[in-house]
Amino acid sequence: MKKTFFVLLPLILLLSNISSAQQRIVSLSGAISEMLCSLGLEDQIIGVDVTSNYPASLKQKASVGHNRNISAEGIIALRPTLVLAVKDELKPEVQEQLRLAKVNLQVVKQEFSPAGTRSLLQEVAKITNTEAKGKQLLSSFDKEMAALKIANNGRKVLFVYARGAGSMTVCGTGQSPDQMIRLAGSANAMTGFEGFKPLSAEALVAANPDVILLFDSGLQSVGGVDGLLKVPGVINTNAGKNKKVISMDGQFLSGFGLRLPQAILQLNKKITG
Repeated sequence: MKKTFFVLLPLILLLSNISSAQQRIVSLSGAISEMLCSLGLEDQIIGVDVTSNYPASLKQKASVGHNRNISAEGIIALRPTLVLAVKDELKPEVQEQLRLAKVNLQVVKQEFSPAGTRSLLQEVAKITNTEAKGKQLLSSFDKEMAALKIANNGRKVLFVYARGAGSMTVCGTGQSPDQMIRLAGSANAMTGFEGFKPLSAEALVAANPDVILLFDSGLQSVGGVDGLLKVPGVINTNAGKNKKVISMDGQFLSGFGLRLPQAILQLNKKITG
């Protein structure tokens, strides 16, 4: 513990020179970053994680890496007055180091549901003292959600997380892709387990999805639709036979930010189209 403290000490001293009136925010969540921008705080964001890709202007901010592999030093070096992170996404040791450095770290809960998005927005607005603007955004979000008329389409959808043909897993229950598939009026083709597990040809054929869903980056990593069809078992499913493979931007599909209504509608159209 003492060794960690002395390593961070030079960076801690940098924080003492920042005026308390100056807002310097580091966001470690794409959904939170999107909300901060909608709340009118984009100019106060000084650093973001790699999932913070919307709006596109966030790409000009300093990047601190992926929220699950971030170092405290990289955050502290930006001299933030506020760091926002989602619970369970920031390593406990990094949280401890930030708190030792007297960084104002606010860890919030995120649930993958419309109600979870509402709660996250309210929490972020409260932390940043933008509750009036937050109420306006919440009203617009609720209206967009209410306007969705998504009927059950009877399709079984399989979500595949791919990082190349040699690294592919499928989504069970309790994850954001599973919830999105359900919100879009479809059924998850993989049930009986939570989280992710390696893709197997046997399980794939047994699940027999009508549609296979990937992130855009994942589909590219396996060589597009043609590459995916070469994966053992894919061609033996309804999705493979009909070449019904769809993809969406990862953060848009699974982020559960304020664009959730648009993401649900787009996914529904891709599934049924």
